[in-house]
Amino acid sequence: MTLFGLPFTNIVFYALSAILLFAAVRVITTRNPVYAALNLVLAFFTAAGIWLLLEAEFLAIALVLVYVGAVMVLFLFVVMMLDINLDKLREGFWNALPVALPIGGLMAVEMAMIVGVRNFGADRVAAPASKTAEYSNTAELGRVLYTDYLLAFELASVVLLVAIVAAIALTLRERRESKSVNPAEQVLVKKEDRLRVLKMDAVVEHVEMQAESINSEAKL
Repeated sequence: MTLFGLPFTNIVFYALSAILLFAAVRVITTRNPVYAALNLVLAFFTAAGIWLLLEAEFLAIALVLVYVGAVMVLFLFVVMMLDINLDKLREGFWNALPVALPIGGLMAVEMAMIVGVRNFGADRVAAPASKTAEYSNTAELGRVLYTDYLLAFELASVVLLVAIVAAIALTLRERRESKSVNPAEQVLVKKEDRLRVLKMDAVVEHVEMQAESINSEAKL
């Protein structure tokens, strides 16, 4: 199926690429962090569409479920719940601009040298071949990940484990303004430490006298 002399898949690719570039630019140019997060969600959705065009259904679904469904939603709720002072965040922006521009330009040049026509041109990367209905890219991805890239996968898991431990350690560190509970002290506690019995003299109300006074008043 062709449209304007181009295959339909190419038109869909160009449309998704334009939306992806627009959303990515809006992420770094918008001033409202909530709008930036929403544009990032749009970028993830369009990237998932490009993965579908490449017949990588598992990666597209994982991108939507993991990043859009979990990470970005959590980030969006955190941004909306925090009282962020945007004016304070913008302080010092122009002072850091002379250093940020050369670094950003250098990173752009490096990315253009790596992700360019020389390495990713049409003559370098062939179009993916059509697969049969029995083909599973999930099984193929798992086979390659746990055979050819097993060492890199294990190193990434170790880095993530260290990051989790560091995040927990930074969160649970003792601070003067924070209130924490020591589980060891809770286990060793006894009932004498929590329950105190006070002995007080009983207060007896003169019920009979009150009844007689009520009866006398009723007779009068």
